[in-house]
Amino acid sequence: MYWPQDVICARSLYERSAQKQDKKAPRESEPHMKRETTNAIRFVLEDLLPPIVRDSAPMRWLFRLHWGRLVDELEEFRANAHRISEAEYARVYAALPRVHEGTDNSEACIRKIIEATLPGSVLDVGCGTGYLLDALEAAPGGDERDYTGLDFQIDAATRERLPKIRFEESVVENMPFADHSFDTVICTHVLEHILDIRTSISELRRVCRKRLIVVVPREREHRFTFNPHLHFFPYRHSFLKQMLPVPDTASCESIGRDFFYVEELNPSISP
Repeated sequence: MYWPQDVICARSLYERSAQKQDKKAPRESEPHMKRETTNAIRFVLEDLLPPIVRDSAPMRWLFRLHWGRLVDELEEFRANAHRISEAEYARVYAALPRVHEGTDNSEACIRKIIEATLPGSVLDVGCGTGYLLDALEAAPGGDERDYTGLDFQIDAATRERLPKIRFEESVVENMPFADHSFDTVICTHVLEHILDIRTSISELRRVCRKRLIVVVPREREHRFTFNPHLHFFPYRHSFLKQMLPVPDTASCESIGRDFFYVEELNPSISP
């Protein structure tokens, strides 16, 4: 169940963004930043500024100069996310302006993902516009794999641009695939958005046959910010606690301001 004020918060964000888009060019034509640029900005906001300054009223005012009331609406969204319905949750995300150019992944993370992806079948969970799937397919030998992209909303333009890739619309917590369906399962910049993170991690492991790759931002929590993240991982152990049980063969390294996690599953299962 969700409360009326939660719906108001979600609808306010949706309507404000829709009105903004009517007055401006479409989001796709607006300038976007690379992950490396936002990481540099986050370094200043999260690591250099002390919390008493970062969470202060003057900083909120500065954030509003660029993001407007979106700053307050995202804070309300996080406070009430446990009561918002799936439909309102989806509407909020559909209304958010795009920040990054093409992908939330840095170039360094994309290179690591390409290196770590096994031959065979690949599932990209939270595929968005298919940027990562496109990069994987374009890599040497990438066209020999079988790709599937999953997200709770996939636009028609993505399907048309990547006709060889199978797309499924579903939530991460209940994916429409059989156990051990994919040789490699990739999930980048998704878990920080999902309220039921433990169920989502269990689902990632369930559908994975051999190798699981997860990328999450290394990020501190503050009262207000410019994203709708629900989980924050300032340290390596902050993330690994969510991944329990972590096998001895798993690896987790810091790449820029992201954690790159690889886990081997079901070694006894043959292709």
